[in-house]
Amino acid sequence: MEVKLWNDKREREMLDSFADLYAIIKTTEKLEKAYVRDLVSSAEYEAECLKLIAQFKTLSSSLREAIPSVERFADAYKMDCPAALNRLLVSGVPATVEHRASSASSAASSAAAVAECVQHFITAMDSLKLNMVAVDQVHPLLSDLSSSLAKLGGGILPPDFEGRVKVREWLARLAKMGAADELTEQQARQLHFDLDSSYNAFMAALPNAGS
Repeated sequence: MEVKLWNDKREREMLDSFADLYAIIKTTEKLEKAYVRDLVSSAEYEAECLKLIAQFKTLSSSLREAIPSVERFADAYKMDCPAALNRLLVSGVPATVEHRASSASSAASSAAAVAECVQHFITAMDSLKLNMVAVDQVHPLLSDLSSSLAKLGGGILPPDFEGRVKVREWLARLAKMGAADELTEQQARQLHFDLDSSYNAFMAALPNAGS
């Protein structure tokens, strides 16, 4: 006895679409696992993933009334495809694209931190040239510089970078003085020398500084 799963052409097309959606989700899950296990190259993964995402968007849009929730569809058919659902519903782009965006964001953040350090180095040195040598004038400038240097990870500056060490030493020295106390001419000259040498070392330590 033949059992019909549909009553008319429209129902048959709907079931075919359900099967296509099921296949796309399952294929995406397998592709994600293959990429994580390094079984496919990044280029192959990205090309295939982009195709699957495009197919998913087109199909899920046409099935919006029949399948308002893809998560419920996956649950109903016990699909167990968390990686696929994350890629198709949450991310919407291949993992390789996400990684590139993350790297670009990190690079932009590092560039901003470097610019901030340069600004604080120059401001501190210029202030000393203008004879702003009171502790309550010098301390905030060195504190800002120290904070900026701390934002730069070990990937840019070595952990024992001399600028960090010297700025911390000066902050410790200033902390023992009163707010209205002033640096002597010799102290101000030494601080400026330390800042200048630290600035030069900072610029030399930056990636591609010599190129």
